[in-house]
Amino acid sequence: MVATRFDSRPLLGACLLGGLAVLAASIAVVITIGPAGLSVGDVYAVVFERLGFGNADISRIKEGIVWELRLPRTLLAAVCGAGLALCGAIMQSLLRNPLADPFVLGISSGASTGAVLIAVLGLGAGAVSLSAGAFAGAVISFVLVMLLAAGAGGGTSRVVLAGVAGTQLFSALTSFIVISSADAEQTRGVLFWLLGSLSGADWADVTLCGAVTLVGLLVCLTQSSALDAFTFGNTAAAALGVSVRWIRILLLTVTALVTAALVSAAGAIGFVGLVLPHAARFLVGPRHSRLLPATALVGAVFMVWVDAIARTVFAPQEVPVGVVTALIGVPAFAVILFRMRTSR
Repeated sequence: MVATRFDSRPLLGACLLGGLAVLAASIAVVITIGPAGLSVGDVYAVVFERLGFGNADISRIKEGIVWELRLPRTLLAAVCGAGLALCGAIMQSLLRNPLADPFVLGISSGASTGAVLIAVLGLGAGAVSLSAGAFAGAVISFVLVMLLAAGAGGGTSRVVLAGVAGTQLFSALTSFIVISSADAEQTRGVLFWLLGSLSGADWADVTLCGAVTLVGLLVCLTQSSALDAFTFGNTAAAALGVSVRWIRILLLTVTALVTAALVSAAGAIGFVGLVLPHAARFLVGPRHSRLLPATALVGAVFMVWVDAIARTVFAPQEVPVGVVTALIGVPAFAVILFRMRTSR
């Protein structure tokens, strides 16, 4: 019954437009939350002014708070939620594992090692940023995991096992670097980043991560029929004319690059890619032509509100967003496990 809930294309389009409207409203409302005394009208006025439509009748200070601080941070939260949830849906389909998420390939651990090398050891003498180091580490980790999986004979189970090995390796390297080289202040900063932080978001991060996530979504949508075939297994997918090996390599690479870009900008944010695809699948069914955009929208709305909780609940102290997603994600993860048990 769930799989046929949105069989009508016009109805699906209306639901997606409704989701975009909910996302836009959520962004506007979340930006107003805080001590600055902003309203939703102020937010829209600033955005319209920056787009060349009229003038915002508010103070320059409030305009700066909206445009330079809260809007890029909130947009980056939406992009991270959309991208991580999208990657989770792809991983769960490719690996035929409902508990797979983007970090199963060791990407998060590799990004953490790259960031720590820059922050603690100062590699690059200031020419390499924290984000660039994290991205490089994520890509290196992904390449290593894929080489290890290929050397073990390929297949989904080998990819998962290689990912576990890569995660442990880079986690150990990160811990060794921090323990052996970092002082107390560096350790605190690295720990905060590793738990996920959007506090340093700027328009460059929004542009880069948004572009990478959009391209990743479009590429994945072109392979939605192949992803549907993967749900029946590799043999069935091959019988339906799917180039199993190359499609898997393409989508795993896209997933790795999107995850690497997001982790390099916001740190390691867990459970989004694990839990949100299941919520979207419950709403729109398993067909990937509608599951992928729905997952991206659900993830975006979720992360916008998670970031609002992270920066306001214990204000002026900010909680890493990864902590909030874990507190929400663990109970949801338990529900998924119990549902898997009862469905057997």
